[in-house]
Amino acid sequence: MQIKRRDFLKTVAGGAALAAAPSITMASDAVRRLPGAVGILYDSTLCIGCQVCTVACKEANNMPPEFSGNQRRWDNPVDLSARTLSIIKEYESGNRHHKDHAQDGYAFVKRQCMHCVDPPCTTACPASALTKDPQNGMVTYNKDACIGCRYCEVACPFEIPKFQWDRPFPQIVKCQLCAHLLAKGRIPACCHQCPTGASLFGPVAGLLAEARRRQQMTAGKTYDFPLSSLASGKTRTHRAGKYIPHIYGEHENGGTQVLYLAGVSFDKLGLPDLPERPYTALARSIQHTLYRGLVAPIVVFGGLMVLVARRTKDKE
Repeated sequence: MQIKRRDFLKTVAGGAALAAAPSITMASDAVRRLPGAVGILYDSTLCIGCQVCTVACKEANNMPPEFSGNQRRWDNPVDLSARTLSIIKEYESGNRHHKDHAQDGYAFVKRQCMHCVDPPCTTACPASALTKDPQNGMVTYNKDACIGCRYCEVACPFEIPKFQWDRPFPQIVKCQLCAHLLAKGRIPACCHQCPTGASLFGPVAGLLAEARRRQQMTAGKTYDFPLSSLASGKTRTHRAGKYIPHIYGEHENGGTQVLYLAGVSFDKLGLPDLPERPYTALARSIQHTLYRGLVAPIVVFGGLMVLVARRTKDKE
């Protein structure tokens, strides 16, 4: 007895369609920010591109130097990699005369793990090597659980996780918000060392409030800006920049715990334009619908049994 490939595919497709027919949005996709979520507010208008945060990150996480071009005297990575967890990149246009201007200007942007509210990397990981802390929401990595499949790299819409291709026992590498420092009552190294307060640590709810406060400032007037963390009590005076009316990370991909303010559009800074509904919610909805009560597998199996029985009868 032989089953034609076309008949097999038609049976499988028909069974799956029957199972999915009622609805594809049955599963709940409402993943909210945790009340104790902590994160970083990065203000591009305050950043001077000094890369102190990159150096501090490397020191705090024992990351090796990374060289680009023929320069071998100091660490100078050009992007995130298995050796660089955080980096400052630059947008430039025309003659670069004006900071935070889209035309004939320039602006800086800090790239690191966004610590998503509903992280695709943890959903994609089959071994639970990447997990989200149930208290503070940080996404951390357990090398002992990792099987090296690199699904997290594919799943991340921000292209953050990196794989150590040059190691005999490779790991996935990403910013973990200096979890080892937080456990000691300290704050992430990038925020602690930032000289201008461009990287600010604190509860996400407080960071959102601070971001909205800055958006209400009058450009050109001087204000006090928190330094290092919301709880530090330290401030530094700056002239307020002209912010675009958008807090990146407030809603993108279901929200993130690393938030951005800038004077130029975020697409120019290299941040992806993402929908509010996270990709993980769609995946859960489809999986829930297709496998609700094992309906789809049963329907498909039943269809195959009918097909086999019919072919057997025809053969006889």
